[in-house]
Amino acid sequence: MSENTAGDSGTRGDSSPEPDADAAEGAADDRPTVYDLAPDCTLEDAEIDALYHAEVNGVVDYGVFVDLSDAVSGLVHESNLDGDYAVGDRLIVRLTEVKENGDVAFDDVDPDDYRTETVAHEPTVSRVRGLAPGDEATVEGEVVQAKQTGGPTIFAVADASGVVSCAAFESAGVRAYPEVEVGDMVHVSGTIESREDALQLEVDSLKRLPDDRAAEARERFEAALDERAEPADVDPLVEWEAFEPIHEDLRDLARLLRRTVLAGRPIRVRHHADGDGMCAAIPVQLAVENFVREVHGDPDAPRHLFKRLPSKAPYYEMEDVTRDLNFALEGRARHGQKLPFLLMLDNGSTEEDVPAYENLAHYDIPIAAVDHHHPDPEAVEPLLDAHVNPYLHGEDYRVTTGMMCVELARLIDPSLTEELEHVPAVAGLSDRSKAEAMDDYVALAEGAGYDESDLLDIGEALDYAAHWLRYSEGKTLVNDALNVGCDDEQRHEELVEFLSERAERDVERQLDAVDDHVEHERLASGAHLYRIDLDEYAHRFTYPAPGKTTGELHDEKVTETGDPVITIGYGPDFCVLRSDGVRLDIPNMVTELNEELPEAGVSGGGHLVVGSIKFVKGRRSEVIEALVEKMAGAEIDEALSSTIALDD
Repeated sequence: MSENTAGDSGTRGDSSPEPDADAAEGAADDRPTVYDLAPDCTLEDAEIDALYHAEVNGVVDYGVFVDLSDAVSGLVHESNLDGDYAVGDRLIVRLTEVKENGDVAFDDVDPDDYRTETVAHEPTVSRVRGLAPGDEATVEGEVVQAKQTGGPTIFAVADASGVVSCAAFESAGVRAYPEVEVGDMVHVSGTIESREDALQLEVDSLKRLPDDRAAEARERFEAALDERAEPADVDPLVEWEAFEPIHEDLRDLARLLRRTVLAGRPIRVRHHADGDGMCAAIPVQLAVENFVREVHGDPDAPRHLFKRLPSKAPYYEMEDVTRDLNFALEGRARHGQKLPFLLMLDNGSTEEDVPAYENLAHYDIPIAAVDHHHPDPEAVEPLLDAHVNPYLHGEDYRVTTGMMCVELARLIDPSLTEELEHVPAVAGLSDRSKAEAMDDYVALAEGAGYDESDLLDIGEALDYAAHWLRYSEGKTLVNDALNVGCDDEQRHEELVEFLSERAERDVERQLDAVDDHVEHERLASGAHLYRIDLDEYAHRFTYPAPGKTTGELHDEKVTETGDPVITIGYGPDFCVLRSDGVRLDIPNMVTELNEELPEAGVSGGGHLVVGSIKFVKGRRSEVIEALVEKMAGAEIDEALSSTIALDD
């Protein structure tokens, strides 16, 4: 290094005499500033007439070439040199000109005293939404996925406008940028290309932001997510004063789900496998998948980021949660995804759900529930991020989950409104709701082209399809049956006719099989009690299942008698309960049975008029007799009778 080199001498810092303490406070530093550009800085980070630390990279007859950073280089002409330099020497230069052809000119300067300020590269940050093939872009956002393929490493980076796939190549199958992890705030730069109908950023540079800058970027990111996550401003499909506070809870959940999608987290839905559960899950699935597709700009993204599965039990079983957790952990290990958000629909509000939730609590898996079963808020709410249930607002099971989830779907994607107008009525009729708004929902469906018989057939078709699908999603089949996300009206009509007719045939066959074996007694309250041993007298492993069989038998007896009716269908270790015109608090009965018969292992729950209970096989007689005793003292309540007309 020559004697004229600034190098890293004491002048490259605060070399002025130490000021008095009193004078130092509030004193301005009027020394010239020499900027030290970070290696990734470009000309956009430099200014004319500013001073910079530089390093010689070449010596020619007419001057020396210097580097300010990896991307900023130029010439100090011999006429502007104060000394002799060799390659590798450091000096201080003034940026004097950037010519039209891109050449950069500097002067050699040698200030007596100065202070150094490091300049980090400040790229022009592009929003993901609006990127186009051929763009040179830098995106600032959070890494939401880091997937290693047999070729490049694929990073998914989210900003508030969307998520873009970023391909970085080290060598085949080798992790690029191993220091970058899911959850990091980064700057990623490169060229936008089109890959299989989706945009992909071919990475030139991917860098974690330093802690202080990451915190600022995170704050901007979170604030922007909050803004874009705001749900649509739509009113409920029908005017219903009782529904207003529930609608506010649904708005909060819609905001949470939209934010989850924007943050790149997968969503996993579990729903009860019946008509109301299907009417709840399918609209939400369609709305969320539309939003995922919009955010990711990739038609294939919903397949990787949304999963819907039915649950046979009206609560979250350990078998189901174990499968879900295993699937989620495999997804994180194999595909570098965040763990999913779990959305429970038409179940999830009861104490029976707690063990499964506690299993998920060991991992970063948020949970929300939309349910109309009688809840145990003290048990479940410490484990839930959101809980929507009509009982929390003084309402009850007559506000079905399907009714609520149609509104949830519209808050996420209001463009679905016209397609969903018939769904609340299907949900209500499937669940035999006596809600005061049922007339309005049926009228709304009629305006959309569905009479009441159509709605009942659709509900029957959904139940029949759910039975045979068992634990499978059956997306296209159930969408076509409900006529949501269906692209062929004729196929919908023919499918519903076929499924509902077969369901009716199988129900008739089942009722014929059990009819001669139904036991009847009249309770002290005046209610009729019917019992049937389903294990002995019903067709097994076919449609209808025990719950449906009990429900159909119950409806038949209600129609026959016109009186309050309770029906019990039982097997070796379970019973299904239905009541009409009798106020059965089934969740409370389960609690009392556990206290009275602790060795019977009673579990289960439901509504005031419908539920299911499990118990130890050898204690069946004691459990059922104890149930009958409690039912005998249950209050007769005409408001719970299906024989009265729908409320005006």
